[in-house]
Amino acid sequence: MDTYRNYIGGKWVESSSQRTVPNVNPANTDDVLGTVRQATREEARQAVEFAAGAFPGWRAIPAPARGRIVARAARLMEEHKEELAQILTREEGKTIAESRGELQRSINVADFCAGEARRITGETIPSELPSNFAYTLKQPLGVVACITPWNFPVAIPVWKIAPALVAGNTVVFKPASLTPATAVRVVQIFEEAGIPAGVLNLVLGSGSDAGDEIIIQPAVKAISFTGSNGVGIRLYEQASRRGAKVQCEMGGKNPVVIMEDADLDLAVESTAQGAFGSSGQRCTATSRAVVINEIADEFVNRMVRRAEGMRIGDGSNPTTEMGPSVDENQFKTVLNL
Repeated sequence: MDTYRNYIGGKWVESSSQRTVPNVNPANTDDVLGTVRQATREEARQAVEFAAGAFPGWRAIPAPARGRIVARAARLMEEHKEELAQILTREEGKTIAESRGELQRSINVADFCAGEARRITGETIPSELPSNFAYTLKQPLGVVACITPWNFPVAIPVWKIAPALVAGNTVVFKPASLTPATAVRVVQIFEEAGIPAGVLNLVLGSGSDAGDEIIIQPAVKAISFTGSNGVGIRLYEQASRRGAKVQCEMGGKNPVVIMEDADLDLAVESTAQGAFGSSGQRCTATSRAVVINEIADEFVNRMVRRAEGMRIGDGSNPTTEMGPSVDENQFKTVLNL
């Protein structure tokens, strides 16, 4: 059984905390992937300090060279795609097809960001004075905190970490507590790709301790958060108060609109995929249908038949269409909707 460690200052270090949490397969709760010790506030501060210390050296590396490291990470993800997909399905519960799709998207994002390293361009600006030359340069911010959810535990970290690194920032990565195994593998891939010590740091811990400690640190100049509305609003209020740049991607209420001339078979299948893909555990999940009156009854009848026929089970089974909720708390939340 694995014991997941923090990655701080280029070293894999076990937390001094005594709070240990098992990492359980939601499709088979007897299957424990490993355990994680919840990082302390002091360890979160250390991660920020190492990131701040690594920033001057990292920003001095030419952007194309930073991009090559991210490109190598993309190739390593490609090489280990099936292994990562299996870990993702076992840890988070989504179907193996969805996990493979998430890995491919992560590879694509890393490749795109690597290419952008040669397009971090400024501008020349006409000057009012003949003796002045006006121009702009894009500069990295410093330490960036990437706080990510459990529903896309590879793709969302990659699309936050990769652009931050290419732009010359250093990163403190705080993933969701429910998906430590995928977070560790993502960081291991960047480590193998050649990321210098301190440039990327991983803190495994609760949002209320490790997460809160990270966002209040003055050295953290920007925060990218994906998660719930309540946490995002609180985070934004805390961090923006001290002038940090904050980006929050939170929950949505997403409709599908079906007009009277719609192909109902296509409409039902699209709605089912939107509502039940990733077990409905995504901010873009279809949570309501707006249907023209004349076709509403027929649409509902077909939708019910499609839902009743959906194959639910262990995501590692290739015939499964929808995996389990990520844990018991999420399952209860769904039942109480």
